[in-house]
Amino acid sequence: MVGIRSTPWALSLLPIITRQTVALNISPKNDNAVISRRQFALHIQAVTSAAAIFGSAVSIPAAADAATTKPPTSPIAERFESDLLTSPPITAGVRPSGHENLFFPSWMEGEWDVTQTLTSNKTPLGLKYVGGPQGSLDVAQKTMEEQNKRINEEVNLKLRFVKTSFGVVEDRAFNLKSRLNSFAGKNVVASVDYADVRESNRASVLAGGGTESDPLTTTLVYFKGPAAQKTFVISHGQDSLDSDAWSGYELDRSIFALTNQSTAPPVTTDQEILYSFIKNGNDKVDGRLRLAAYLNPQADMLYFDARNRAVSINDYTLSLRRSSNAE
Repeated sequence: MVGIRSTPWALSLLPIITRQTVALNISPKNDNAVISRRQFALHIQAVTSAAAIFGSAVSIPAAADAATTKPPTSPIAERFESDLLTSPPITAGVRPSGHENLFFPSWMEGEWDVTQTLTSNKTPLGLKYVGGPQGSLDVAQKTMEEQNKRINEEVNLKLRFVKTSFGVVEDRAFNLKSRLNSFAGKNVVASVDYADVRESNRASVLAGGGTESDPLTTTLVYFKGPAAQKTFVISHGQDSLDSDAWSGYELDRSIFALTNQSTAPPVTTDQEILYSFIKNGNDKVDGRLRLAAYLNPQADMLYFDARNRAVSINDYTLSLRRSSNAE
């Protein structure tokens, strides 16, 4: 889920610092900033897409990337190796089980202490594509400067993965709150709830042998500021679960709206979240996270020019250690 054009890997999953946290006046170490609704709409389109001007990349030296061993190749893992990404096909609506989810290997079950480090920001199609609904270069450049300050910055957070009767899934409510608060540097989330959709709903989970506590795929976040975000999983896929190396992805669609008296329309964003994990013993997992942002026809003037290609790519390293004091 938390962090991105839309929200965090949020493994945010949604990271993550999200454009939403910046737009909500909950950006790190900035308790006094005030932002207008128009600024919000622009910031939410760009904050995690920061990179060098006109499509160049900002990254740490290659030697740092080598610290994380790359897993064996697969079609999903190969998406880490190219910056020319096309949005995965939408699978929502074609999987009618009612308990769809992204399933992780069994060795991911449990609570983890995670260090997530931003290593690279890229804008493959050019800076204007991350400049908000109107493609503002000024907004994009300012966002770039802000995001580049976070290169090499370690963010510590907790993540939880739970075993269900269908397989191991992430505890989205717990993880999304953890990511958003950790990347904001303070408590910005009031609550996280699950919402029923056809692909993942409580009635179908219970009918299939699941429980009331099993995570669903659609989340609804209420921030402490006057805003809320609803995130849907509209596509997902994964490698075989029978290996010590695993890759998977989700394509999330987030709808972000103010909850005060504002009549401004919600902002819709699309983001692909790519995971790559390697098991190193029973209590350690190393990995990579890639967030690829795509324009949305409801929000972005340059949507047709982008031709369904990623307009920003953020790469992170992940270090997971099994938590000794699980909540």
